[in-house]
Amino acid sequence: MANENQWSRVNRNSNTYDSYPATEPPKTPRPPKKNGNGSGGPRKPKKKRHWFLMIFLWLLVLGIIAVMSGVALFMTYANDAPNITESKLASENSSAILDDQGKNIWSLSTVERDYATTNEIPKMLKQSVVATEDRRFYKHNGVDPIRIMGAAVANFRGSSLGMQGGSTLTQQLVKLSVFSTSTADQTIERKAQEAWLAMRVEKNFTKDEILTFYMNKVYMGHGVSGMKTAATYFYGKPLKELSLPQLALLAGMPQSPTDYDPYLKDNSAAKKRRDTVLQSMVKYGAITENQANQAIKVPVSDGLQDLTAKTQLANNNRKVVDGYVQSVLSEANSLGYDVTKSGLKIYTSMDSNLQQSLYDNANGNTVNFPAEDTQIGATMADPKTGRVVAQLGGRNLNILQGTNHAKLSNRSGGSSVKPLLDYGPAIEYLNWPTYRTVEDKKYTLPGMNSTISNWDGKYMNNITMRSALTQSRNTPALRTLEEVGGTNAAKFVNSLGIPTSEVPGGTAAIGIDVSTEQEAGAYGAISNGGTYYKPTYITKVVTPDGTTHNYSATGKRVIKSSTAFMLTDMMKGVIKPNATAAEAVIPGLHQAGKSGLVGYDPSAGQPDRAIMDSWFTGYTKSYVLSVWTGYDQPNEPGKYIPWTSQDLPSQFYQKVMSYAMQNKPNTDWEKPDTVTPKVRGNIVEYEVKDEKWSNGGLPLVNSIPQSGETPAEANISGSAAVGSTTGNN
Repeated sequence: MANENQWSRVNRNSNTYDSYPATEPPKTPRPPKKNGNGSGGPRKPKKKRHWFLMIFLWLLVLGIIAVMSGVALFMTYANDAPNITESKLASENSSAILDDQGKNIWSLSTVERDYATTNEIPKMLKQSVVATEDRRFYKHNGVDPIRIMGAAVANFRGSSLGMQGGSTLTQQLVKLSVFSTSTADQTIERKAQEAWLAMRVEKNFTKDEILTFYMNKVYMGHGVSGMKTAATYFYGKPLKELSLPQLALLAGMPQSPTDYDPYLKDNSAAKKRRDTVLQSMVKYGAITENQANQAIKVPVSDGLQDLTAKTQLANNNRKVVDGYVQSVLSEANSLGYDVTKSGLKIYTSMDSNLQQSLYDNANGNTVNFPAEDTQIGATMADPKTGRVVAQLGGRNLNILQGTNHAKLSNRSGGSSVKPLLDYGPAIEYLNWPTYRTVEDKKYTLPGMNSTISNWDGKYMNNITMRSALTQSRNTPALRTLEEVGGTNAAKFVNSLGIPTSEVPGGTAAIGIDVSTEQEAGAYGAISNGGTYYKPTYITKVVTPDGTTHNYSATGKRVIKSSTAFMLTDMMKGVIKPNATAAEAVIPGLHQAGKSGLVGYDPSAGQPDRAIMDSWFTGYTKSYVLSVWTGYDQPNEPGKYIPWTSQDLPSQFYQKVMSYAMQNKPNTDWEKPDTVTPKVRGNIVEYEVKDEKWSNGGLPLVNSIPQSGETPAEANISGSAAVGSTTGNN
C-alpha cells in the first residue's frame, strides 16, 4: 500500500503520466532505508515547511505593534496640542516687532482688517481658493490621506502644479492660527497636532465657516490681511464686484505675497501665479477653458489703484524704525521664520529712545546737512553683547523698506579702517608699542608710479604710531600694512567681522569697503577687550502657540586684551581739539574712535577736496556708534560732501552719544596685566609686556602733544611708569 500511495501522489502532480493511468512507471531498485529506530521500512512523506507563513505572521505582528505605537504616539502628541478656539481662528494673524521694553514698534498689518462674512464672499472666489489650495476640501474631514499620497508622488515626479501640497486647507488654517510657520518648527509632533486640531475644527465648524476663517486670516502683502480688505485696498471695490482675473489674483497671493505682488515693476510672477489659479479652476470644473483663456488675456495690473497716498499715510509713523526693522526681518528670515505667514511676536534689543534720537538728529536741525538728499547710515550697539540698540537706514525717506544705508557694504570706510587693518595687526602680531616710530614721507605704491599723499598734502617725517593714528596720516598706514603683511591684516580684520575679497595691500591700508553695522561690531570688540560679537537684533520670538525661542548673544575672543587696550588708548587721542574728530568731543566722557574720509580721483570732475564718503565710529564702554554720510549717486555732478562739512558724522555722533550716556556710568578702560605703561614726552605710552619688537632702525621720537593722556590724566606717577624698552633699535 505504501507504494500505491506514493504512486498516486506522483500521478496527481505530474502530467508526464496522465496518459498512462494504469501503468506504474519503471522503478530503479534502491537499498532499503532505515527508519527512525534503525530498522528498514517504507519512506515517510516530508512535511511541507511554511516558512513564508511564519514571516508573514511576524510582519503582521510587527505591523500591528507599529500601528498601535503610532496611534499611541499620535494621541500623546494630540493630548499636548494647544487649544484652538473660534476667536483664534477668526483673529488677525499679524506678526509684530517689539522693542526692549516689549512695546510694539512695527506690525506687519498696517491697514485695519475688514472681516468678511460668508455671504460677502463670492462663490467664484471660494472655488478659486479651493481649486488652488485643496481640491478635495469638501470630501475630507480635515486630513486627506489621498492628498498626502498624491503630493508625495507629485513631488517625487516633479510634475505638480506647485500648489497642491500635503496639508489640507483646514490644516493651513490651524497652522496660521496657533502654530509657527518656521521650517525649524515643522516637526512630527507639530504635524500630528496640526492634523488632530484640523479634525477638531472640521467637527465643530462647517466647510463654509472654515473657508471664511481662512480667507480672512491670510496675509496679502502691503500690510493687508484678509481678502476683503485686499479687495478694497487694491481695487477700491467689494469682493463681489471683482472680475474673474482679479479674484484669481487674490486667491493665488497668500502663498507668497511678496513674490506675487502685482504692484512690482516686474509683475510677471504675479501673472504666472494668477494664470495657474485659472487653469486649476478649469481642472476643478469651476470655469470653462474659454473663460480661463479670456481672463488670462487681461493684464495683471487691471483695476489696481494707485497706492501712493495710502502708503504715505500708513508709513508716516514707521519711518523712525524702518532701517532697524529691515534688519530684524532679515535676521528673522535667517532664523527660519516666515513673518508674512506667522503671527509671531519678535522681541528685539531696540532702545526706542535711542532710535528716536538717531532719527531726530538726522531729520532735524541739530546737524547741518549740506543738502536734502545727503544720506546717512548709522548703527549703535552694546559692545558687551553685540546687541544692536538702534539703527538708522537713511534720512528724508520717501519710501519704506528701501535702501538701508546702515548695512551698505559697498562704500569705502576710508581712514576708519586704519586701526582694524594696519595698527591693530601691528600690535597683535609685531608687538608694536604705541610709541613705535613710523615714517610719514612720500610713498610710492610698489610696482607702480602712483604716489599716495596725506589729506593736507604735507609730511611729518618720523612720528609715533600714536601720532600717525590721531592725525590720520596716510603714508605711515601704508608702510605699516606693508610690514604687517596682507595675510596677517586679513586675518585680523576678518576675525572682527569685516570680510575682504582679496589679500589687503597697497591702498587698502587707507580704506576698504565696509558697513556701519560691520564697524560697530569690530569696534565693539575693541571696546570690550577683544571679544567679537556679531551684531544681532532679535532676543526672542514667541510663536502663535505660545512657544518662546530665546536667542542669546555669543562672543569669541579674537584679539588680545593688550591689543584692544592699546588701540583704545591711542584712539582716545582722536577725539581731541587738535585731532581729526574734534567735533565728537563730549567733555569729561571716556570715549575713543576714528574718523574716515574718502576723496575723489582727480578725473571724477568734482571740486578740489570734495568728499565722497565721510565716517566716524566711536565708542564708550556702554555703546559703540558707527556713522556714514554721503550720497546715493556720488559720481553725479554736485553729489559730494564739501570739505567744510567733513565732520557731519562726528557731529551726529556727539549729539546721539551725549544723550545716550546721560544715565550710563562714565567708566574708563582698565589696563590689562599684559601691558606696561611708559612715560615719554609727558604722555603715557604703552607696550606689550615682556615682548620684543623692532623699531625698524628708525630713531625713537615722542608723540605730539595732546595725542595721549598725561600721567595725571592716566592716574599714574611718572616713576611708576618708566617701563623698559625691549625693542631692537
